[in-house]
Amino acid sequence: MSTTLAITSTYYQSPLGLLRIGGTDTYISEISFVDHLEESDYQHTSIQGPVTPMVIQCIEQLIQYFQGQRRVFEFPVYQEGTPFQQRVWNELTSIPFGKTLSYLDLSRRLGDTKAIRAAASANGRNNVAIVVPCHRVIGSKRDLVGYAGGLWRKKWLLDHETKIMYGVQTLF
Repeated sequence: MSTTLAITSTYYQSPLGLLRIGGTDTYISEISFVDHLEESDYQHTSIQGPVTPMVIQCIEQLIQYFQGQRRVFEFPVYQEGTPFQQRVWNELTSIPFGKTLSYLDLSRRLGDTKAIRAAASANGRNNVAIVVPCHRVIGSKRDLVGYAGGLWRKKWLLDHETKIMYGVQTLF
């Protein structure tokens, strides 16, 4: 996939705070939590030009996800990374909505239990939060560990998905 396409980005105020969403006419390349908005962030967005239909589609599907009406995202995602990172991110997308997987299980799925730290590192480098569901990876003792967006967001996302799947109960 070519990475020379112009990436446009915008912001969406989600239940978890501000999200920066970036992409091209053909894919989404970023969904990230923004805790501190710098003036340069605004300039970065306005310089990039109008928001693409793909970014608008992403926002619409995120709204549906947060409203409990969507469990699967239906737009292409692309992010640059090593072949190993690509494998990890691809594996993350196979974790079903409302389910979790441990870092050890993730490394097993990748074919090497010794790659647990590398898998965790690749998981942490995911630039497409929520859609590439790195929040669904938990510790081997079923504990909340590691999330670039903050553990409170990870807990919120897991609780949200559990409520949609099973009713009012929560995992943590």
